[in-house]
Amino acid sequence: MTDSSGRFDRRIRSFVMRAGRMTEGQQRGWDEGFPAFGSLLADGLFDWEATFSNSGPRIVEIGFGMGDSLITMAQAHSENCYLGIEVHKPGVGRLLSRVMELGIENLHVYAEDAVQVLEACLMPGSLDGIQIYFPDPWHKKRHHKRRLIQPEFVDLAVSRLRQGGWLHLATDWEPYAEHMLSVLEANTSIENAVTKGGFSPRPPWRPETKFERRGARLGHGVWDLLFHRAKNSADTELRNR
Repeated sequence: MTDSSGRFDRRIRSFVMRAGRMTEGQQRGWDEGFPAFGSLLADGLFDWEATFSNSGPRIVEIGFGMGDSLITMAQAHSENCYLGIEVHKPGVGRLLSRVMELGIENLHVYAEDAVQVLEACLMPGSLDGIQIYFPDPWHKKRHHKRRLIQPEFVDLAVSRLRQGGWLHLATDWEPYAEHMLSVLEANTSIENAVTKGGFSPRPPWRPETKFERRGARLGHGVWDLLFHRAKNSADTELRNR
């Protein structure tokens, strides 16, 4: 999908599409689950009321990977409406397979570029929370431009939050954590939930992953960043108009 200027085609993406064979279970999740629990950019604006039977907090997770933590959260907080966005089909297939197996009803997905979904499908001021856990840090300096957490992306994400809504990031790469903190604190529409210049303890709603536990045993750190959209902030410039 592109706009009249072809901007989507030229934008530097934070991900690389990897070809990968899906397992039988992942393929079944994709074939059977996506028609019931998936949406496309071509569907237009996402209709929360028609998609979910409850009207609880609306939370978007960008880059859910294989979906383990998102499944755990959806089970633990059935009052919330979760929308997951992930470009890699095996991960989407696996999550959807688990959704069907467990009978989860408060979780829906896009298998699309998150920037396009935010711009084209989610209304400004419509979300209670956005969570992005362990995005690719793009370690090499020449690849830093590919990092998802950049000022323009944060502007877009914040514009989709209601006043008081939260943006929660986590990474296990300290240089990226410092970069994230710098970008978020430069945005005048959000406020650090802890203290200026500080990282947050892991909030109780974010499950600890098996990789995180293994990293802790090896002495590796994890950095959480939790920011709220200021209640008196002016609306961020709307995009895709």
